[in-house]
Amino acid sequence: MNIIEQLKWRYATKSFDENAILTEDKIHTLTQAFNLTATSYGLQPIKLIVIQNKALQHELMQHAMNQKQIEQASHLFIFCIQTTIDKHFVNEYFNRVHTIRKTPKEILQPFEDFLINDFENKSQKDIDIWATNQAYLAMGNLMTVCAMEDIDACPMEGFLPHKIDEALNLREKGLKSVLLMPVGYRAQDDKFAAFKKVRKNIEDAVIKW
Repeated sequence: MNIIEQLKWRYATKSFDENAILTEDKIHTLTQAFNLTATSYGLQPIKLIVIQNKALQHELMQHAMNQKQIEQASHLFIFCIQTTIDKHFVNEYFNRVHTIRKTPKEILQPFEDFLINDFENKSQKDIDIWATNQAYLAMGNLMTVCAMEDIDACPMEGFLPHKIDEALNLREKGLKSVLLMPVGYRAQDDKFAAFKKVRKNIEDAVIKW
């Protein structure tokens, strides 16, 4: 597979084939890719909600400026951030490191203490911005994996997060929605699929020293 050709193939899908459904294997690949995304400090302050429910997709579409892709798509991915990044959250991460890598706790402790102190001194706004940046990393990763798997996707920021949060009771789960991404297969009559990409010349986008 030529990854550059696949990236040329992908586009922000404007119309999905409502009858084309992603297999469980495809969804498994995407959720695994989400979980393998690099995040700051490795802390993974993000969660992915996967929805395959046309009635619910229709309801959520109304909180996203009625963008029809949300209802048409095979699945709707909602990228969320965790709202509480505290000592317990950091402890859980280092417990995983210890369990999986067998790294002695005395070696981990200085970095663990540093992160606990660092987050205790951050405002909630700063923590939310930091966590949201990790969600963007995950979305970018998934968009590339989608292209490699011949899956269509449409990244979205245009929605009312508080309405999505209310509809899915995300606050009770300690989550906030920050990004949406319908995934599936493009409709054959989506004219946008044939449009040429508009990008800068590579010389204007990349600086080599």
